Amino acid sequence: MEAADESMKYRSPLVSRYASKEMAYNFSDRKKFTTWRRLWIYLAKAEKALGLPITDAQVLEMESHAEDIDFAMAADEERKLRHDVMAHVHTFAHCCPTAAPIIHLGATSCYVGDNTDLIMLRDGFDILLPKVRLSCQPENMLTRSVVAKSLVLIPQLARVIDRLANFAEKYADLPTLGFTHYQPAQLTTVGKRACLWLQDLAMDMRNLQRARDDLRFRGVKGTTGTQASFLQLFQGDHDKVEELDRMVTEMAGFKKAYLVTGQTYSRKVDVDCLSSLASLGATVHKICTDIRLLANLKEIEEPFEKEQIGSSAMPYKRNPMRAERCCSLARHLVALMSDPLQTASVQWLERTLDDSANRRISLPESFLTADIILSTLQNITEGLVVYPKVIERHIRHELPFMATENIIMAMVKAGGNRQDCHEKIRVLSQEAAAVVKQEGGDNDLLARVQRDPYFAPILDQLDALLDPKTFIGRAPQQVARFLSEEVRPLLEPYKAKMDVKIELEL
Repeated sequence: MEAADESMKYRSPLVSRYASKEMAYNFSDRKKFTTWRRLWIYLAKAEKALGLPITDAQVLEMESHAEDIDFAMAADEERKLRHDVMAHVHTFAHCCPTAAPIIHLGATSCYVGDNTDLIMLRDGFDILLPKVRLSCQPENMLTRSVVAKSLVLIPQLARVIDRLANFAEKYADLPTLGFTHYQPAQLTTVGKRACLWLQDLAMDMRNLQRARDDLRFRGVKGTTGTQASFLQLFQGDHDKVEELDRMVTEMAGFKKAYLVTGQTYSRKVDVDCLSSLASLGATVHKICTDIRLLANLKEIEEPFEKEQIGSSAMPYKRNPMRAERCCSLARHLVALMSDPLQTASVQWLERTLDDSANRRISLPESFLTADIILSTLQNITEGLVVYPKVIERHIRHELPFMATENIIMAMVKAGGNRQDCHEKIRVLSQEAAAVVKQEGGDNDLLARVQRDPYFAPILDQLDALLDPKTFIGRAPQQVARFLSEEVRPLLEPYKAKMDVKIELEL
């Protein structure tokens, strides 16, 4: 019956279908409300240390009930009070009768609300980013043992970069058609193209790291950010109010707090965080679109299980469903960026509550979506399949046209006239193009050149003139230098964390 009841409710597919358990936990009610309780404990500890009449027994009582939340009681209280923070104050006070008088002492709702959001943002970045920080107090992240394990084991962005770097190195000198305007252009290599993807991902890693490092704590600021209530509690002692702010900030694992806030921290912080995630979304969309285009050409395919079904009607199909999932979700991630921008622009004076409902959706969904597209992209990059023979066939179709300048130069060196040779090549190229476009045949320009007596002086050079490796420029050298100077150093600290593969539920 319970399962049937659950089937009657909408569940976000971000959690029910896709997101990792670590990111889903990070934005869960349990993480949120146990963090609220921990913040009340930090506040009480700091206020006690600075001389307020708070006892060890009260602090110990709060600590002993930090995680045993009666969610049914809290929901009932919220229905009556229409205030989520006060509902949880009452619920906490119910199991901490001794500490009840000092819970939330001097604080406003945003003390727990905004500070918890900042903790979740920080921990969300730590799940996505490779650099793990466990320097804060063990009790600063609730159920720390579970989440810390995830932070050690899931450097998602670093793993994606590592997999693509290995791919780029393997195919650094495999020639392939380059495309501009999605029309055949000069040759590049499969590995060089992957480096274009890698460069964007490396930029995203730096952007996410900067956004994470720039995060501060709201701290202990009071109802409009003036700390007036705490100044009254400490009888006008400004130094104690500043020390209270510093102590709570340190206990929460932050190095700094924002020096000025309204009732909330500036919503520009949300803009900063979500813009880095939206930029990542744009990167992943571009990469996976490229993979989808190459899959259509049958040059590269994403991994495909033996029993996987590509189409219910067409058994032969191998649809790029993982790349399509990434593109679909990446669009959502990019679109979410408009929420914090608009929210930041309409915050009236010290605050207005029209930010709250929006942020309950946009902040978690941005991190959940980023988490999903990175794990899916890791799965793709761990199993990319390259078809060199198909790539070679496509090159053969286009290379004779690209080689015409080389043929002209060879004829000139053999004593020919540049203008005469150009006209000969022009006519033969038009004839070959007509065969390709009007008759659907293969490009036979090379055969036409070989049959024309005019080109007899260079016939023994044609194979060398048409060697694809002579058309890729410095692509292999660029790959080697880029990987050694920019990518491998980025990954060096995380080598030990690169060995876990991602398996997806399809």
